[in-house]
Amino acid sequence: MGAIVDLKNVSKIYDVGDSKVYALDDVSLKIDEGDFLMILGTSGSGKSTMMHMVGCLDLPTKGKILLEGKDISGMSESRLANIRGKSIGFVFQTFNLIQTMTVLENIQLPLLFQGVPPEEREKRAREIAEVVGLSHRLNHRPNSISGGERQRVAVARALVSDPKIIIADEPTGNLDTKTGRKIMDKLREINQLGKTVIVVTHDVDLTCYATRVIFLRDGKIVSEGGPCSNPLLTEKNYLKAAKSPARAEKKPVSKLKATSSGRAKRR
Repeated sequence: MGAIVDLKNVSKIYDVGDSKVYALDDVSLKIDEGDFLMILGTSGSGKSTMMHMVGCLDLPTKGKILLEGKDISGMSESRLANIRGKSIGFVFQTFNLIQTMTVLENIQLPLLFQGVPPEEREKRAREIAEVVGLSHRLNHRPNSISGGERQRVAVARALVSDPKIIIADEPTGNLDTKTGRKIMDKLREINQLGKTVIVVTHDVDLTCYATRVIFLRDGKIVSEGGPCSNPLLTEKNYLKAAKSPARAEKKPVSKLKATSSGRAKRR
């Protein structure tokens, strides 16, 4: 399969006083359709910034991003929002569920924003709820179900519009080990159905779920390979990388393009 996402020499630069902080530093990466990609890194490595680039949530300061062969690097926010709605489903660490809505209503939200008729919205939401094992919880509200079930609601909501790409940000971060494994098992099942799945995490134990793993450090890809096979992904080296300070690099302003708005903090 061909590349569904292609980052070409992408940099994301933030102004911090007189310094330039490179959240991403000349990164190139091709993500093929059907990949289960794990983006691994410590706090400050640039993994969240990469997620924002891949997910059309932010634009690069330098370089190009191709989504299904189309250059999105200079697109307006309205066009990016349209792409996100049709092509990308997000699973957030904090679930981002609306507490006053039922599980069924939360799952339907992306379809509501797309103007899908009510009967079709409910039909598709019920079908996806069956896939993730939530059919018995559809009339409950988020505060009356478990953390694992709330995460499954988030997964179902990401899937309901039938996107080609699923991006999960620390999907096990708020869950116990057993529940986290169930969520990862579900993401693997989704990948096996043909979806491209991208997981952003700091947890080295999750790498065996992926078909590809990249390790970020100081805004650069320092290691890439298959799951559970890369020496840089061992716990010893991972903990060593955690002690590495983030890099702030001074460069003449005249030699840099204006940066996009955003936070200087890397994650």
